[in-house]
Amino acid sequence: MGMAHKISTATAEHYHWGDPTHPCDGWHLLRSAELSVIEERMPPGTAEQRHLHRRSSQMFYVLAGELTMELDGEHHQLRPGEALEIPPDKAHQAINRGEADTRFLVTSQPPSHGDRHPA
Repeated sequence: MGMAHKISTATAEHYHWGDPTHPCDGWHLLRSAELSVIEERMPPGTAEQRHLHRRSSQMFYVLAGELTMELDGEHHQLRPGEALEIPPDKAHQAINRGEADTRFLVTSQPPSHGDRHPA
């Protein structure tokens, strides 16, 4: 087992997603076979494609800004310090309807990569 090391968005693997002209950001803070923790940033007016995961259970926890989570047709407004659990097989979509960037953590167990299906 390796030595413990500090994890931050400055050193974590970074990627862009969404519309290339107005990209969202993701940072892999923890990436293992059992668990994924990603910090994401969504600018105002951005949304991910509605989808579901067959195996992964997720939790979206807002750090800054506001996040609208659509889950099975119901919209949930999340503010800093609030979270929403997304069970497997439930269609969902993250949307930033606010006027500022939203930053949030997405925890997936098991990791959702390779387990994303259109809804």
